[in-house]
Amino acid sequence: MKKKLLGAIALSAVAGLVLAGCGTGRDGGGDGAEEISEDARIGVALPDRTSENWVLAGDLFVDGLEEAGFEPDVQYAGSNNPVQDQQQQIEAMIQNGAEVIVIGAADTAQLSTQLQTAKDAGITVISYDRLIENSENIDYYIAFDNYEVGVLQGTALLEGLEERFGDEDTWNIELFSGSPDDSNAPVFFDGAMSVLQPKIDDGTLNVVSGQTDIAATATQGWLAENAQERMDNLIQGNYSSGTEVHGVLSPNDTLARAILASASDAGLETPVVTGQDSEVESVRSIMAGDQYSTISKDTRLLVADTIELVSTLQAGDEPAETEALDNGAADIPSILLDPVIVTQENAAEVYADDPNLAPLTED
Repeated sequence: MKKKLLGAIALSAVAGLVLAGCGTGRDGGGDGAEEISEDARIGVALPDRTSENWVLAGDLFVDGLEEAGFEPDVQYAGSNNPVQDQQQQIEAMIQNGAEVIVIGAADTAQLSTQLQTAKDAGITVISYDRLIENSENIDYYIAFDNYEVGVLQGTALLEGLEERFGDEDTWNIELFSGSPDDSNAPVFFDGAMSVLQPKIDDGTLNVVSGQTDIAATATQGWLAENAQERMDNLIQGNYSSGTEVHGVLSPNDTLARAILASASDAGLETPVVTGQDSEVESVRSIMAGDQYSTISKDTRLLVADTIELVSTLQAGDEPAETEALDNGAADIPSILLDPVIVTQENAAEVYADDPNLAPLTED
């Protein structure tokens, strides 16, 4: 198993996982847990219903796990106290006999007690989409390569700026990052800054507000209203006297639309804004020429590969190819899928087989 820190090289996305030899023991993740029954109860703990991708994932898990012969128990944390809700839901899954628990964490640093209880019960734990931090009680992590997501976002921002404002010597930009309780947020940001920081250093890009670190750019809860409020303040403080904002790094589609709404409300020319998640409204916005880009991380593929991982483990095998990601406590065997950048130019091709998004890209 090759070790690496968060990010860097993505594995190719595959519909099925190559099987290898049987696992033994369970120590620091990925070495196999207790035997999994053919009709095992599989808990799936998801963080919220505010993103259409989480809702889609839940539906896909129910259908896919049932088709694979398992008994699904899919739960969403509520919006008022998501961390406590998810903790209680995971505890209930343990008590109700789940043999595998798949966790899309509401807070990646707040599950150590529940994970220890799961380990003591011999339950296999899969960290889904977000790498749970500072716990060795994770068997596998499966997600798209989130560092590469950031790299693609930074690249798209530069390409969009060149396309729309190529006659400018310096481009004025602002930076947004995700919620500080999500371990993916700094990974996205670091990936993007690996592309953008050299251009900031050489003067190609000018962050007019001066807010360039992740603490200053964070968006608590990934909430659109928080992003729009911050963008309103940035415009009022830095762009109200005629200075033009050419581009904004946005880590996802929900925030991208809020940023664009703020710019529109202020009467500014539409800036180049990045995104992620291929949300329906953002794909519409891209096709209309407003939001510049999004990232396709096909939830159907990620859920299918997660269920395939469960089936592989149930058969007594392990996935042959994993990367080891350091979550602060252990090197977690990780399966990473390739993200795809989407702009108006390639949207029809990327979404050709997506029944929800393909119609939005038709002429």
